[in-house]
Amino acid sequence: MIKTAVAIAAKIKADAVFIHIDPLDDLTFDGPLPRKRIPLILMSRKKREEETSLVNLASGQITLPKTSMTRLSLIKAATSLAISDGTIAPGAKLVFVVGQTDVGLLDLIQIVDTSKESEIMAGKGLSSLSDIVHPELFQAVLNLTMELADKGREGKPVGTIFVLGDHEKVLQLSRQMIMNPFKGYEEEERHILNSAIKETIREFSALDGAFIISDEGIIITAGRYLGVASEESNLPRGLGSRHMAAAGITKLTKAIAFVISESSGDVRIFRDGQIVMNLEKRQPKK
Repeated sequence: MIKTAVAIAAKIKADAVFIHIDPLDDLTFDGPLPRKRIPLILMSRKKREEETSLVNLASGQITLPKTSMTRLSLIKAATSLAISDGTIAPGAKLVFVVGQTDVGLLDLIQIVDTSKESEIMAGKGLSSLSDIVHPELFQAVLNLTMELADKGREGKPVGTIFVLGDHEKVLQLSRQMIMNPFKGYEEEERHILNSAIKETIREFSALDGAFIISDEGIIITAGRYLGVASEESNLPRGLGSRHMAAAGITKLTKAIAFVISESSGDVRIFRDGQIVMNLEKRQPKK
């Protein structure tokens, strides 16, 4: 599969090949590479540093959310993370090789043209994320929302909003619904990159309202009412008040909003009042 993907990438002049390595026990690769070297980017739920031929050939790695995703959502998540951290440029043509970890093999090759694929890129809003928020913060919030969507809280579905960036204007356009549960704590304790904060966020995810996260990654508050809403006609049918609030706040600010749908577990990313990516939760087998 990897050899075929590399050959396809050379034929279509792709900018990179993304390889999902979690299903693989053996990370060796002895296939020929094209004369004009095409970057190989590895995708995994954890950082892989073992000395194998595939790892050594790779130009970089993308750390995926630690949650179960469909193949398409895996491709979408990797694309958004790669664009946000500058691994690839907007408009890049990519070849993905993916599979399901529980099956133990790669079973799909997907060509993605990020300038055209509306199913992958719902809008152009991901094109300059690094100008708005630090890529590490974007990845941390994305990973957190995907894990919350997958596991919920005490086994129950969670629906909430995380608003990242442009926090001063976001606070001006919103109001506190409850006492701020994060008030009075040191900034390092409230930082989104602090792993100890995960369980606290999980507990407060049952609250109505949004989490507001500063440009520096500090959780400012939870239970925040976003008083602006986008016109319902601008969003797909069936999306509720959370999605309209996320569209509204991102239309009036430079923030990015992550919405977890309580009904489906899907995660949608908003920027400039539009959905720029929809990550579907993998449904359990019956």
